[in-house]
Amino acid sequence: MPYTVCIVDDSDVMRRGIRSLVETDDGLEIVAEARDGDEAVAEVARTRPDVVLLDVRMPARDGVSVVREISQTSHVLMLTFSDESEVILAALDEGAVGYLVHGTFDAEGLGAMVRAAAQGIGSLSGPALAAVRGGSGTTRSVAHRGAFELSERQAEVMDLVAAGKGNGAIARELFLSEKTVKNHINQIFPKLGVTTRAEAIVVWLGSGPGS
Repeated sequence: MPYTVCIVDDSDVMRRGIRSLVETDDGLEIVAEARDGDEAVAEVARTRPDVVLLDVRMPARDGVSVVREISQTSHVLMLTFSDESEVILAALDEGAVGYLVHGTFDAEGLGAMVRAAAQGIGSLSGPALAAVRGGSGTTRSVAHRGAFELSERQAEVMDLVAAGKGNGAIARELFLSEKTVKNHINQIFPKLGVTTRAEAIVVWLGSGPGS
């Protein structure tokens, strides 16, 4: 049974774009859309989706102001152009499970992150990682690398997977072939005890082995 999704953005163009990305994943089903915070609250109450993809800046009530209310019913994954630290921290403090900035993920990455969000674990793209970790990201990555017995390169790959990057984007960023990235991922998954990208994100951003 697919995870259900509600898309909230005041731009018709952005909603269509997000819809096209989500619809590439057969394990996800869009059940509602909304143009502002008030509509979002109403649609979430009506459809009770597993995950709400929520923009920040919208007319009437903005995204951050409705996170707490919506998160009583659904997992909220912020999906926006807003990358200010104070906005990111406010959204997470209100109950969002993750925060993604447009342009930092592809369709494959978004699908994996929505699946992870449906399990209660969100993903954080670059600006959000910096805001939340406050420079501690390297320490956490090194700790996870040791706990899961990953090589330095494998840890780099997992950091990018958790940031929503698809294999092609990871290959370009690390100057590797896409085949090499796939090989790394095939070696990483058994070490994490997972079989899918979504499960890998849950474990990597969670508390470690056995979490």
